[in-house]
Amino acid sequence: MTTQKYTDFDIQAMREAIRMSATSAQNPTSPAGGPFGAAIYKDGKLVAASYNHVLAENDPSAHAEVYTIRQACKALGTWDLSGCTLYTSCEPCPMCLMTSKWANIEKIYFAATRKDAADIGFRDDELYAMLKSGVFGVQIEECHAEAVAAMKNWQEAIGNKGSY
Repeated sequence: MTTQKYTDFDIQAMREAIRMSATSAQNPTSPAGGPFGAAIYKDGKLVAASYNHVLAENDPSAHAEVYTIRQACKALGTWDLSGCTLYTSCEPCPMCLMTSKWANIEKIYFAATRKDAADIGFRDDELYAMLKSGVFGVQIEECHAEAVAAMKNWQEAIGNKGSY
């Protein structure tokens, strides 16, 4: 974990993410999906803020960070969140971290750690360990050429404009 300098603004922005995490847990009989919240800012302005919706939407990808990234993309009319900063109440899981990187979010700040999440029953550490292990499935080699052909057709169709 890298220690970075942060400002009073960063503390206030983090408190918005934490407020979102508290919102998620307000209804103990029907929590939205976990005590996690996130907020995205650009140029000092709040673009989007939300909380975990996994249980509410029966969607394992509806983590606070991913949900907030989706909202920010809609609000800004782009998938590219360059210049944005993500504040999240807890260190992002691998899915949320990678989604943030795909969206070109430049800075990520968090409050609680993945160990704190593990202490209340979440398995982020297990997922990070899985990433270190290497391959995450079984390649069906007979279909390799077909899959690569589809990828190359897409690249040609967009005119080699680059990647995400």
